[in-house]
Amino acid sequence: MRILTLIHEFPPIGGGGGRAAYDICKGLVARGDQVTVLTAHMQGLPFEEFRDGIRLVRISSYRRETFGASFLTMLAFIISGLWTGYRLIRLERPDILHTHFAVPSGALAWILSILTGTPYILTAHLGDVPGGVPEKTGKWFRWIKPFTYPIWKHAKKVVAVSEHTRQLALRHYPVNVQVIHNGADVRSLSPSNIKLNKPPRLVFAGRFMPQKNPFAIIQILAQLKDLDWKCSMLGDGPLFEDVKREIQKADMGERFDLSGWVTPEVVLSRFSESDILFMPSLSEGLPVVGVQALAAGLAIAASDIGGFLDLVDNGVNGYLIDVRDVPGFTRALREMLSSPEVLFRFREASVKKSHQFDIQKIVDQYQSVLREVVKVN
Repeated sequence: MRILTLIHEFPPIGGGGGRAAYDICKGLVARGDQVTVLTAHMQGLPFEEFRDGIRLVRISSYRRETFGASFLTMLAFIISGLWTGYRLIRLERPDILHTHFAVPSGALAWILSILTGTPYILTAHLGDVPGGVPEKTGKWFRWIKPFTYPIWKHAKKVVAVSEHTRQLALRHYPVNVQVIHNGADVRSLSPSNIKLNKPPRLVFAGRFMPQKNPFAIIQILAQLKDLDWKCSMLGDGPLFEDVKREIQKADMGERFDLSGWVTPEVVLSRFSESDILFMPSLSEGLPVVGVQALAAGLAIAASDIGGFLDLVDNGVNGYLIDVRDVPGFTRALREMLSSPEVLFRFREASVKKSHQFDIQKIVDQYQSVLREVVKVN
């Protein structure tokens, strides 16, 4: 198959959604498919290149930050993508378009599909669904939602990365939605044997934005100063400096390591040196870092929301806690930090559960969906 993937953020730009798309594209190329990715350009990146057999074509959208896209940069991506996408379709004759995120990439896929007759499938990641990340996109959807219905209706297949995302999409759009989880290269990430760190190491990985709730990490760990632990916070964002100040105010500067924005390879390296993934997020689709943490054999302490419901078996490989329940998070972490037996058991259980999210299984599912649409058309 010849596949044109549309996505407004693709590594090294963006977060977990882009990483998930990258792994899927890489897997499809390994199976003999031809994949071109149309994505956003940012200063310092080439406009065209090949990576792992994937042809990357980047277009100007005035993006300035790796960790966030404004409404204007998303709109610019759609406008810039119309001409470049149309040209690519005419030159390469893709069998199908695969768009990640209904907004903005889905709008581009819908228009290009109308112009060229090329069918597309849509993968929804949560933030592109009304109500998915209300603190970020609530205002946008108040006035753009009426324009999003054709994007979902015209797609030949709609995929959601978690059951939570699927259920939320079904509340707003009268379409069939199936779940295909985000995946990871489980075989390469799984440790040959699990060794607990002394002291135990917690890790957070994500954008420093309200959605990720980074201040809760400081608030909760401040209640556990009597225990020995270290915590790494990986990522960048508008709240980064504020988080640093709060850590100093809590007199925990020596306990924390804030690295700023790091590459996916560095994230994986830190996971291999950690014991617990700590993510008190307000909303999540199915976080790729969560899947990678499973594969790396980390216990998980996370909010009982979104995709974490798919990743954590409560009391088996970690704990799911109401995001507002600070005492609940404190009790869960105290148990894991103070009991090596519990922590070891949880970490072993995470490795076992990770096999459900093996990227090879995920790519198999996407390839079946893509081929079904191409065959019908």
